Amino acid sequence: MSPSGPPPPPGTSGNAAAPAGRRHTFRSVAPVLALCWLAVFFDGMDVNVYGAVMPHLLDDPGLRLTPGTAGTIGSWTTFGMLIGALGTGTLTDWLGRRPVLVTSVLLFSAGSAVCALSGTAAPFGAGRFLAGLGLGGLMPLCLSVVLEFAPPRRAALATGLLMTSYHAGGMAATGLGLALAPTLGWRWVFWAGVLPAVIAAPLLLRLLPESPGVLLARGRTAEADAVADRYGLPRPAPADAPAHGPKGRLDAVRALFRPGVRRATPLLWLASFAGLLLVYGVSTWLPQMMRAAGYGLTSSVSFLLVINAGGIVGMLIAGRTADRYGPVKVSALWFLLTAAGALLLGARLPLALTYVVVAVTGVWLFSAQVMVYAAADRVYPAAQRATGLGWVTGIGRTGAVVGPWLGGALAASGNDRLGFTAFASAGLLGALAIGLVPLARRTGRPAATPSPAPAGAE
Repeated sequence: MSPSGPPPPPGTSGNAAAPAGRRHTFRSVAPVLALCWLAVFFDGMDVNVYGAVMPHLLDDPGLRLTPGTAGTIGSWTTFGMLIGALGTGTLTDWLGRRPVLVTSVLLFSAGSAVCALSGTAAPFGAGRFLAGLGLGGLMPLCLSVVLEFAPPRRAALATGLLMTSYHAGGMAATGLGLALAPTLGWRWVFWAGVLPAVIAAPLLLRLLPESPGVLLARGRTAEADAVADRYGLPRPAPADAPAHGPKGRLDAVRALFRPGVRRATPLLWLASFAGLLLVYGVSTWLPQMMRAAGYGLTSSVSFLLVINAGGIVGMLIAGRTADRYGPVKVSALWFLLTAAGALLLGARLPLALTYVVVAVTGVWLFSAQVMVYAAADRVYPAAQRATGLGWVTGIGRTGAVVGPWLGGALAASGNDRLGFTAFASAGLLGALAIGLVPLARRTGRPAATPSPAPAGAE
């Protein structure tokens, strides 16, 4: 980088432009986005399958699940996700993106098989915990890969496109629950969760490129340059490479609290906590809450399909809007709209109107959380991206633990409908936390070296 030139924005390389003849566009990185889309599709299917079959699990006398136990098992899943997310961010800088991503897919597929074979609650919960370990690692990895390969000015759109797959997977889980569980039983729905090991893992192992930054950090410069040239990326500079070795991984975590980001980091964690409490609380308990509100079983499960359909639309809207106005503003507004939608769902509305409110709430709910990830990409530079996203998603998983547990606790006490108020409160908390990130970045910079936030970061 020339001393007289401006520094590159976080998330971009300081090296020369990509070689002539290969432009860095969505088309050039479409294969990477497609592979990660497939992986996250199965992630969304596995996460949502528990909520999709929840009424059938509670009605199965063999499992002897109570609402409280079911909520606890949901929290075991998300506790496994917390461990997976926190460990993955540093493991992937050491072992590489591709092998850790494939391992994540194999783990949650194995967890689904354990659930399908379980006869009592204890092994079923162990299967969900195992699945959580894989699910927790997959999301930050796919986000990191897509953000590394995507054109910098389209990072939020790329994130939104990737996350449409999560909701497509959620819709697939609901469809499987509606089609298989009433006639063949809930176990067949979990057997479908073994498909990622058969379909996605071989494709990822064969076709997904390794991160140029990780290759450079491991001394494989020629391979790093070849991957960058193939996909139209700038060749990685040493500043883009994650620190190597145990000390380097510890330094990567410490860098999350360096001047300029040290006050933004806990706010991103808090926003992620609120967002994931909403995502996993609603995904697990929406059918049961709607059933308690007086809707029929089929309608209650169908609401999960509708809210995920709204989520797909929301990702496309949020991605384009955030690239123009900044992910922080979009996330804060989306959190507020989610809170309003949750309060409306607590009212007993006509069925047709309820479907509309559920769909519109889905537009805001899921993409509010995803724009937290897009904001994190603009806060942390390339070398800290995987670690930063891993900790944002990992700490946020505490919200994913609390969400299912909270829904189960309210259901066990006969207060299912209070869940809507609790989720609305989480939306307000998320809006406040993410909305304060720009102020935290400005006040957290050293006074002697002020620098403006990257364009669109706010």
